[in-house]
Amino acid sequence: MAQIQFSRGLEEEVIPDVRLTRSRSGTNGTAKFYFQNPKALSNSTTEDITGMYMIDEEGELVTREVNATFINGKPEALEATYVMKSEADWDRFMRFMQRYAQDHGLEFSNSK
Repeated sequence: MAQIQFSRGLEEEVIPDVRLTRSRSGTNGTAKFYFQNPKALSNSTTEDITGMYMIDEEGELVTREVNATFINGKPEALEATYVMKSEADWDRFMRFMQRYAQDHGLEFSNSK
């Protein structure tokens, strides 16, 4: 089963908004994740957040680019950026996202 974690062993239940960009050459790309009121922030401590871990049967994709948004001093959202530096990275990420989407009832839509 594909899942996202911010702390090892704690699956994030909030489904993110994900925006993908890819270079014209297809050699690199970026995925930006936005989690509104994620479970990872519910215990009022962000110290346990060590990155964003995307886990499936192939293994694990990791990014350390995770930022919290605070409103009136309270954590409100998490934003994470995953950078793909090769076509192989892009393909691996898309396989993860297909599994994640299937497991969580999501669908892909192209922007126009």
